[in-house]
Amino acid sequence: MDFALALDHVQIAIPVGGEARARAFYGALLGLAELSKPADMAARGGCWFALGDRQLHLGVEGDFRPARKAHVALVTDALDALRARVEVHGHPTKDDSPVDGRYRFFTEDPFGNRIEFMDRTPRT
Repeated sequence: MDFALALDHVQIAIPVGGEARARAFYGALLGLAELSKPADMAARGGCWFALGDRQLHLGVEGDFRPARKAHVALVTDALDALRARVEVHGHPTKDDSPVDGRYRFFTEDPFGNRIEFMDRTPRT
C-alpha cells in the first residue's frame, strides 16, 4: 500500500517565554518568514516559520530540555556566508564530515537545540 507520505512541518521545543529570542534567531538571523498561527493555537505560545513549502514550528514546553542529538537540517545555496553570519551573531559552529559532497556544520539555537546547516547541492 502506498500512502504517499510527505513532510508537512517539523517542531522544535522552546522554553516558556522564548518567542522573542526564537524570532531573533529564526526570523531576523536566518531570514525565515513568520507565519500566523491559527487562533485556537496562538494562546499556546510559540511561533511558526515558513521553510520553503514546509514549516518549522517552535512549540513552548514547560519542562523544556534542549535537543542535543535530534535536530533539523536546513539546506542553503550560501553555506559559507550563512556560517559567517551565524558566528558573527555569537553562535559557535562545528564542522562535520560532508554527506555526498555536501558540506555541513552544526550550531545551537538560543535555547541549546542542535541545528544543522548543509549545502543544497554537492561541491565540485
